[in-house]
Amino acid sequence: MTSSLPAGSRISGPRLAAFLGSWRRPDGRGAAVDLAAALRVLFLDGRLPVGTRLPAERELAEALGVSRTMITSAMDALREAGMVASRRGAGSWITVPGKEPDRTGWSLHPPSEIIDMAHASPFAPPELAAAVDRARLRLPELLNSHGYQSFGLPEPRELIARRYTERGLPTTPDQVMITNGSQHALTLALRLHVGPGQRVLVDNPTYPTAVDGIRAAHALPVAVALDPDGWDLDSVEATLRQAAPRLAYFVVDFQNPTGLRMSAPDRERLAHALRRSRTLTLVDETLVELDLEGDPLDGPPPLSAFAEDWVIAAGSASKAYWGGLRMGWLRAPAELVHRLGESRPSMDLGSPVFEQLVLAELLAEGDDVLAPRRREFARRRELLVDLLAQHCPEWTVKRPSGGLNLWCDLGKPLSTQLAMAVGRHGVQAVPGSRFAAHGGLEQWMRLPYTLPDDQLTEAVLRIGAAWRGLADPAPPGHGIA
Repeated sequence: MTSSLPAGSRISGPRLAAFLGSWRRPDGRGAAVDLAAALRVLFLDGRLPVGTRLPAERELAEALGVSRTMITSAMDALREAGMVASRRGAGSWITVPGKEPDRTGWSLHPPSEIIDMAHASPFAPPELAAAVDRARLRLPELLNSHGYQSFGLPEPRELIARRYTERGLPTTPDQVMITNGSQHALTLALRLHVGPGQRVLVDNPTYPTAVDGIRAAHALPVAVALDPDGWDLDSVEATLRQAAPRLAYFVVDFQNPTGLRMSAPDRERLAHALRRSRTLTLVDETLVELDLEGDPLDGPPPLSAFAEDWVIAAGSASKAYWGGLRMGWLRAPAELVHRLGESRPSMDLGSPVFEQLVLAELLAEGDDVLAPRRREFARRRELLVDLLAQHCPEWTVKRPSGGLNLWCDLGKPLSTQLAMAVGRHGVQAVPGSRFAAHGGLEQWMRLPYTLPDDQLTEAVLRIGAAWRGLADPAPPGHGIA
């Protein structure tokens, strides 16, 4: 089990051992500095949030099969770095690093020089500032109301409904709700439809925060492995019959992290299986507008077009525009949207009004904003592919037709080791196991192409150096696919 933990909870020794994955060196040895670096990776990618209480040193030593002396040395390094705090009689817990310099030896670069290859999220487009200015001028017209909008302002709902209609799914504003991102839409669906202990079908690999949300709802993720070239619909249909999941979660447009896109015939087949099993499905469409090889309107129809009564489509501004906007939406049958809206006040009373005005301004500009971004991401995709071919020629990398990242096959199960090693070279990266519903995927790593050219180039130089420094690297002969 490799999901993140609720803040303030205690993690057992065996579970922390499962989180750590393949932290030892390929030769089977492992030093305290390796263990400390592996724990640091868990902290940086959010699986060990601030406040998590750690197992006793003896318990962790037994779970990992190492000496207590090694555990003590690793914890001392983390305490010195300000990432772990301890008190006699109270144990140890994850804390926020202070401003003291890192003296543990795992990073050669100060924080200002760390390159973030962990987040597949772009910087804001230049048009965002102008959209904020226009929204500011419109805000006074709403100040004489109470400001609570459970379903969202009319204008962004109308614009989103129009976009779905353009994509081949006739939609009215009463079928749209504004949310605080696509994860918020999933949380609403889980709260309304899924009870503790009930199953939720997911892909493997998949977006890790979705799995975190499923587990936070005390539901059980049931994973179906993705084939290298797409979805194994035979296995999906068998799982729907045998596991009877209460909800399903899919990313069918430029799947995160693989970049795969489901064809129209496969969508129709999947929709038929969902209708037959009566399985409500949330489809995350966060990346649908980032088609790097064509017009998004020419892509496959939304899954909702084949099974409208059983699909909630969730969208977000975080990838196409900017994650800091924290705006999203969901599209579903009007009656279901109404039920979701009725359940929402137990969580919040609506999305921020000003941010909705900004979102409306961006949506109204349409391709004037998105087309240049698609061209830029396509160019950066090619740059990253070329850089990896030069500096990591042993890897196999497929060019996705859209989205924001490459899903890299390292050739050997060294992903956690590589994430630790690149940290020592000043790059923050996430191992493939983070995208696994139940562990594994150590042969894979996700690398985004959202950073500026100079940062991408420097990041791959450092990643290549870290890769070459690993013992027994993958054999040559893979290359770029």
